Amino acid sequence: MSDITVIGSNMIDLITYLDRMPVEGETVSAPDFEMGFGGKGANQAVAASRLGSDVSMITMVGHDNFGKEQLDNFKKVGVDTSCVGVGDCNSGVAPIFVDPSSDNRIIVIKGANNELTPAVLDNFKHQIKNSKLIVLQQEIPLETNYHAIELAEEFGVPVLLNPAPANKNLNLKYVSKVEFFSPNETELSTLTGLPTNNLDEIEAAANALVNEGVGNVIVTIGSKGALWVNKDHSEIVPGKKVAAVDTTGAGDSFIGSFAHYFTDGESIPEALKHANEYAAVTVTRKGTQKSYPTKDELKELVAVE
Repeated sequence: MSDITVIGSNMIDLITYLDRMPVEGETVSAPDFEMGFGGKGANQAVAASRLGSDVSMITMVGHDNFGKEQLDNFKKVGVDTSCVGVGDCNSGVAPIFVDPSSDNRIIVIKGANNELTPAVLDNFKHQIKNSKLIVLQQEIPLETNYHAIELAEEFGVPVLLNPAPANKNLNLKYVSKVEFFSPNETELSTLTGLPTNNLDEIEAAANALVNEGVGNVIVTIGSKGALWVNKDHSEIVPGKKVAAVDTTGAGDSFIGSFAHYFTDGESIPEALKHANEYAAVTVTRKGTQKSYPTKDELKELVAVE
């Protein structure tokens, strides 16, 4: 039985560090470039695995060398690959541009991730049924996520849906079935159509989803931490203030680490507190997955802070 099954994307990150972003029609020189493993689904799986969870990934890699490298990386970091397929398309890639303030701009080319269809999930019903938690994002077809939610509901397995990147076509009928819905302010506004310019507005929008049936809404609000809302409770779990170097993949590290801590038996506020700490550590290091510490590394890094 897996602690966590992540159904989602994998990407090769192509990260360019810039002194400043170019304006339209301008060419600028960049001081640094790195390649790394990414994709929201893969990032979340790797974060949970590095913390010690038993993690399986249902995804599609490309038929190219990038796909082979993804498979090797999953095995290296301890993510089970028995549910990973090889598609007909090239692997997904994500060119990422990071400025000196650590803000980033990302372009996603989904590639083989679009081949993760609802029919693929039917081959892995046993995996979904025997999981403690299903983790979903939105770099794969929405219909696949909908089918995953239906299967999880059939088997009585809770679902954590991270609606990133935002998609205004996300069907609230399926959102209402998940145990955890974790957007940022922008994603929350996109789905609800409500303003999220301050904490009062964010809480009102979160409560609108709770009223639709969502078990727990967890809104990430940057360095402020996370707002947790359910039908009985509303609480801000503060973030950890650090000097950020690269925020790429920070949201995914939060989701993956929360999944680990929650399935490991922690209460929701405890899991959120530790997920905030984990995500804070990752932004002090360059890169995406390579910025995610193991459980032992995390103890040392938090102690230094």
